[in-house]
Amino acid sequence: MRSVIYGPVSSWRLGRSLGIDLLSTRGKTCSFDCVYCQLGRTTNQLAERREFISIEELEKALDSIRGIGADYATFSGVGEPTLASNLGQAIELTRATLHLPIAVLTNSSLMPRDDVRQALAQADLVVAKVDAPTEKLFHKINRPYVECAFDDILQAIQVFRKNYSGKLALQMMFIEANMDYAAEMAKLAKELSPDEIQINTPLRPCSVQPLSPEEIAIIRRQFTGLSGVVTVYEAKRPDVAPLDLEATLRRRPRL
Repeated sequence: MRSVIYGPVSSWRLGRSLGIDLLSTRGKTCSFDCVYCQLGRTTNQLAERREFISIEELEKALDSIRGIGADYATFSGVGEPTLASNLGQAIELTRATLHLPIAVLTNSSLMPRDDVRQALAQADLVVAKVDAPTEKLFHKINRPYVECAFDDILQAIQVFRKNYSGKLALQMMFIEANMDYAAEMAKLAKELSPDEIQINTPLRPCSVQPLSPEEIAIIRRQFTGLSGVVTVYEAKRPDVAPLDLEATLRRRPRL
């Protein structure tokens, strides 16, 4: 059986997070190729949805861990979870089996699609990524494969916000390339009106350097007056073994 479930792992945003990977491919499968990604370059470039893990396979994996303790069952893993066409059904099954709150970490790239927003609406928490205030910077940092414009993604998040009854968090990853755009990012966050704003910087090994606590504190000040703001350096980390994603990628079979 492919490795569909991992953890629980330590998450500064989610506490004890039980990971569910509906992609489970060897190498990253994503609609982006972000410069800071801890998984490295995107080897499986994809912008269209399809089924990777069947519901039957997920059901077997979930049955094997009934009763496990975690703060969230989190759809994430080796790429963009909304690429899985059966995400909505998988969320329903996971909630019914594990009786845990459901979170989805998304890069927001497919949110202009109605079916993706419908699937995400079934989660208790959606963490949507926005790393840039302009189209040019979006392409520089996120290196998208999707054809939709950056403004289309922002508009889709706004549409989702209006109709979503769960908790919407906005994750903003700050690196050297966008650190001077904090005021513009704060303005975007205000317009999108999330329940929480997560100011992040890549602390796990990757191809770019993280910003320092002092630099993040300066960025944080641009978000003064906005509610629900938290930074990676301020967050308390639960005592859970971290996920070795490189080892996870190596041991998964190629589809």
